[in-house]
This record gives sequence, structure tokens and C-alpha cells, in this order.
Amino acid sequence: MLRFMPVGDSMTIGSAGEHTWRYRLWRHLRATYDGPFTLVGPREALYDKAADAPVSYAYADPDPAFPRAHLAGWGEGWTHMAPVIGEAVRACRADVLLVSLGLIDLGFYTDAGQTEENVRAFVAGARAANPRVRAVLLPVAPNVRARDDAPFAAQVALFNDLLAKAAADLDEPRSPLLLATWPNGHDIDRDTYDGTHPNTGGEHVIARAFADAMHQGWGIGQPYVTGTD
Repeated sequence: MLRFMPVGDSMTIGSAGEHTWRYRLWRHLRATYDGPFTLVGPREALYDKAADAPVSYAYADPDPAFPRAHLAGWGEGWTHMAPVIGEAVRACRADVLLVSLGLIDLGFYTDAGQTEENVRAFVAGARAANPRVRAVLLPVAPNVRARDDAPFAAQVALFNDLLAKAAADLDEPRSPLLLATWPNGHDIDRDTYDGTHPNTGGEHVIARAFADAMHQGWGIGQPYVTGTD
């Protein structure tokens, strides 16, 4: 059984009434991966905007087979996940981490250099729990703030460069790291509902980034085809 743990911020936890990219990726892997797998994590809820808390289970598709588990939180970043990833990996026996973090760090908590330090702490914590854990790291996609705020856009670009360097530095045969890429044509006006958070199209974009990275890097599944859900 291959255990994937989605790790992320508001774009990964999703909010009430959404499918989430986690669901899109699960449907893709169920159709294209020939081995047993599941999604794991210590949390299952969606974020409820009315309650301002992660208390909703109103997924758009209530398919009982969908494993809702994840390690994601609205407003959480590398700085929040680095201290808890070890216990989550250990408790959930995660094999592969699918990580989409960084935007919230750069927007509210840390600069690019400090965020990169948290990336390295995160990887160290995960490996302390499982020396053979694998991870796919998704760079930060510029959002509407980056389009309108040049200094913030520069921090996003710098962090993505540092993330690529960290992934190369920390990659090792028994615990490989993959740096995913955003698919060509990703458009925040088309693929988000507010300039940051994914709509249906954006969910497919993120799922494709992870799916294609795993297929190309490790031979897991097949290339992502929008509409496999």
C-alpha cells in the first residue's frame, strides 16, 4: 500500500463545497496507478468560511471511497508544518509527501531565506520519522498579490529558486525529492476564484502538477488528463 500525504495551505485543505485537488489526484491515480494506494494524514475536514474554522465535511463529491485525509490548514505554511511533519509521517506511515506550501509564509510570516530554512527543517523532520520517505515539492505560483506587488513577486521568485536548490541539495537515493512544475498555461484569472484559491480548473492544474511529476520522475501512474474525474 502506497500512502500519499497531501501537505499544504488553504489551496490544499479547500473549503466547504469544493472537490479539492486532492480528490482530483485520487481519481486520476485510481484510474492510472496499478498498485494499492491511499491518501493519509491526521486531518480530514475542509475549511468553513462562515465558521472561520476547519470544521466542514461538505465535499462536493461525497464518494465514500474518497480518502479525505491530509495535513493542510488555512493560513498555514512551511513554518507551521516543519514542527509537526515528523509526527504526522510517523503516525500515518506516509510514503510520499505531496507538498504545496510557501505563499502564506512569504505573505505573512517569513522572507524567502527563512522560508527555505523551514523547507530544510521540514525534510529533516520527515526523514527522522521515515528515512525512506519521498516528497514532491510544488513551487509557489504567483497570485494576484504578486501581480500587483513587485517586492512580493521578487520574494516569490527568490523562494522558488531557493526551493529548487534545496531540492537538489537534499535529494538522495533512499529518500528522493522531486520538484514539480506548474503546467504551461496556468492562469490565475481563469484557474482561481479570487486570484489565489483554485476553482475547478485550478484543482485540475494542481493535481496535474503532482501527477505528471510522479509519472515522469518515478513512473507512478500516467500523465494527467483533465476530465479523469
